[in-house]
Amino acid sequence: MKSPKELSVEHRLLELANEIIELTPEEGDLPLRVIQDLIDDKEIRAIQDYANKVSISRLGFNDHGPVHMRTVCRNALKMLKLLFNAGVKTSLQEDLAGTFDDSVTAVALAAFMHDFGMTIGRQDHELYSGILAYNIISRILDKNLPGEQDLERKVVIRSMAMEGIMGHMGTRRIHSIEAGLILIADGCDMTKGRARIPIEIHTAPKAGDIHKYSANSIDKVVILSGDERPIKIDVRMSAEVGLFQIEEVLLPKINSSPAKHLVELYAGVEGQEQKRYL
Repeated sequence: MKSPKELSVEHRLLELANEIIELTPEEGDLPLRVIQDLIDDKEIRAIQDYANKVSISRLGFNDHGPVHMRTVCRNALKMLKLLFNAGVKTSLQEDLAGTFDDSVTAVALAAFMHDFGMTIGRQDHELYSGILAYNIISRILDKNLPGEQDLERKVVIRSMAMEGIMGHMGTRRIHSIEAGLILIADGCDMTKGRARIPIEIHTAPKAGDIHKYSANSIDKVVILSGDERPIKIDVRMSAEVGLFQIEEVLLPKINSSPAKHLVELYAGVEGQEQKRYL
């Protein structure tokens, strides 16, 4: 059974996907079809569910399951839409290797599968995610792009999705705007709802606890059009412990991202002046 939170995120994600394909009606609806398949796929759901069990129950980390991966997808698609509206081309467009819709499709695939490796463990989980995701990505693309003439397109989309998965921790150099958005979108999912279950589970103090307590102080992360750059990220928190999430998680991810030059970052405690980091 899906939780109300998961259903809500799915609804908003599909709304956003519809808005995005309306930006390029001449390109068709590939991103929407793929996102619907990602939502409905039973194997993806099973992997996401188990990744969450390992993350929360065994390792004591925050949510790394269905809600998180859908939220990361929605965050990344919001940023892609802002870039489109600002006239900024994706790397596939700049390289003349694919369309805007191809970039959206690759980002959605990466977002839904980037934490698959948490089913195995935290260390190098981005690499394990790629191993677990490869065949599923191929299966979904084969369904939605079945013609022989689509082979090159499938290779490009799959490769871009794999870059997004492998690069989402900022530990390996990535080179595309699309993969860079996955990196940032992942870092933006840090509100207190993500830490709710780990906080409620009473365990002995352990390394990593700061993540759940700092996330529990983040009230809202807003992604909107920037004043000087296409994307503005505004983080609002109830206590200064949330600055750990900004300075130790989100900011390093943005600094490692090829999309860094497209982002403004503001953060601060509610009722106080927001500090500009980027």
